[in-house]
Amino acid sequence: MSKIIYTHTDEAPLLATYSFLPIIEAYAGKAGVEFETRDISLAGRILAQFPERLTEEQRVGDALTELGELANDPSANIIKLPNISASIPQLKAAIAELQAKGYDVPNLPEAPSTDEERDFSARYDKVKGSAVNPVLRQGNSDRRAPGAVKAYAKAHPHRMGDWAADSKTRVAHMSGGDFFSNEKSWVAPAADTLRIELVDASGKVTVLKESLPVLEGEVIDGTFMSAKALDAFLAEQVAAAKADGVLFSAHLKATMMKVSDPIIFGHVVRAFFGDVFAVYGDDLAAAGLSANDGLGAIYAGLDQLANGAEIRAAFDKALAEGPAVAMVNSDKGITNLHVPSDVIIDASMPAMIRGGGKMWNAEGKEQDTLAVIPDSSYARVYDAAVEDCKANGKLDPATMGTVPNVGLMAQKAEEYGSHDKTFEIPVDGTVRIVTSAGETVIEHAVEAGDIWRACQTKDAPIRDWVKLAVTRARLSNTPAVFWLDENRAHDANLVAKVNAYLPEHDTEGLDIRILAPAEATRLSFERIRQGLDTISVTGNVLRDYNTDLFPILEVGTSAKMLSIVPLMAGGGLFETGAGGSAPKHVQQLVEENYLRWDSLGEFFALAASFEHLAQTTGNAKAQVLATTLDKATATFLEQDRSPGRKLGTIDNRGSHFYLGLYWAQELAASDDAELAAAFGPLAEKLAANEQTIVDELLAVQGSPADIDGYYRSDAAKTAAVMRPSATLNEAIDQF
Repeated sequence: MSKIIYTHTDEAPLLATYSFLPIIEAYAGKAGVEFETRDISLAGRILAQFPERLTEEQRVGDALTELGELANDPSANIIKLPNISASIPQLKAAIAELQAKGYDVPNLPEAPSTDEERDFSARYDKVKGSAVNPVLRQGNSDRRAPGAVKAYAKAHPHRMGDWAADSKTRVAHMSGGDFFSNEKSWVAPAADTLRIELVDASGKVTVLKESLPVLEGEVIDGTFMSAKALDAFLAEQVAAAKADGVLFSAHLKATMMKVSDPIIFGHVVRAFFGDVFAVYGDDLAAAGLSANDGLGAIYAGLDQLANGAEIRAAFDKALAEGPAVAMVNSDKGITNLHVPSDVIIDASMPAMIRGGGKMWNAEGKEQDTLAVIPDSSYARVYDAAVEDCKANGKLDPATMGTVPNVGLMAQKAEEYGSHDKTFEIPVDGTVRIVTSAGETVIEHAVEAGDIWRACQTKDAPIRDWVKLAVTRARLSNTPAVFWLDENRAHDANLVAKVNAYLPEHDTEGLDIRILAPAEATRLSFERIRQGLDTISVTGNVLRDYNTDLFPILEVGTSAKMLSIVPLMAGGGLFETGAGGSAPKHVQQLVEENYLRWDSLGEFFALAASFEHLAQTTGNAKAQVLATTLDKATATFLEQDRSPGRKLGTIDNRGSHFYLGLYWAQELAASDDAELAAAFGPLAEKLAANEQTIVDELLAVQGSPADIDGYYRSDAAKTAAVMRPSATLNEAIDQF
């Protein structure tokens, strides 16, 4: 049997798996393809870290480590659904839920002071943020809108908000003192082991990172954001939003950049509520209520304070008297400042641009917005996009071109602001990166409160990235642009490497350029307005940003992207799209037994996975599965079988039924006689019972659904909720 690993993750994608996986397993089994699951959910990752505290029945394997090893095996074939990139509030919530269910996992230490607390903190560090991605992504990224999706978007263009000629919307970023302006970069001349240390004014040395192995040719970066410069900038923007009468909104990446961006978010909250923190900051700190966790966490903890009502009134007064704040949920009073993981830049900024430069205010109405993105490294991309729309109006999905992406991410490339190389500096001094021979290769004079970070980018992934860019440019006959700024230290080193490695490939007749991100954005927008395509070849962070920005503008969502990671060892990782709206979908399921999640990303990833399996194992039937699934997906789109937004329409479960119906019909009509014979009766049964199945799926809508948990739902209850059609279940299970 050929084998594909299908990941159990979190939230709406996990719920959808309970409905879709039984169909996949039944169909693939007829072609000799077996599916195995691995639990890399947030709850599963937590439990895997504490086996000694759990009963035998409660223990789970360390699936993430297992898959990380598999990613280096040429036979790897992994379908990876979106998982929670845990912010601190999400991690705490998951821990609390597990504890309530009887799992003896420890609390997250706030300020570890004992060996045991430091051990717990280190284990939770393996869970926080985008911990899954660097483990599995042992290859670079190839993301693009499938032809069927692009064709559907052109035939059925989604709504785009109008840009007013006098729009006040703009992007604000720092002009100095940020990560961009302070960055220094060094290329290792030979393999070595570095250390990162802080030297204070008295000469005392504190080792921040003891052992940092590097390889020859590896790019090492160090930079910092000045806390004073950040606070001054934020104070200016709060005042500007008030003066201009626009919404104040902050856009960060508190999940992926799990160390730096929650700290920056805390600075934003303190800047907006400066007077409140000046009076009550000590009271909040004594109660363990941190601005880094957001206004929502502070509100939730005020009951424990004797003067909690007084502090709440002060916050409410500041909200009423300050600039209007962009809302995450106007009906529930949840602002842009409530939860650091609620407003993720790669989803929030494209949505704002698609909406005509507007976000929602407290009255539930759209309003022009000041988008505050402190670090200027990539803020200029969104600034260029906003300025293009202000000058040229909204984009037209019916005619616009596409901007696929080739992203550098293999082997933890450019993991900025996360993991074990980002620090909030405790005292004034100098941070330096030192070689094993004692040579200082990067150093910065810093002040207490500054945020200092380093990152690594190995040479082999850069070579592979250049190769993948040339390959995609050749296969699609499309210009490819490396988004690199020679005025940025890190990018300057990458530009040198790109120029060195491009001659290793046949680039005759190809249009390959290197442009700074803002200039590349302007070029890409100019071309998509002409209906022309342009490959964006970017580093890791811009890979994340661009594969939301352009798909959301082009096809309405990033969840419909084909996301392939050709693993450097020869295997394949197939990602199924973004999960930014997954929390809202879960809430709707629990309240109304309706799941709006669109599994189209799973459909495309599955077809690519089957195709890779056929190419690497010689399983011809797997190729038939891939070809027929692509055809079925095209029919699925043409017939508009994606989930609706409201009760009374088919939801995620209904979309799986129709995909299964169309796929069975394509297989029954295929040239493979054995598969055609097997699927003919199933296709007839599903078609004959279409109305019955749809009625059974619709019948459950409108009442609450019990899945017994958010981070660790009950498997049996969730399966029952997600498979409510007895007729469909019988057809699939008996097949």
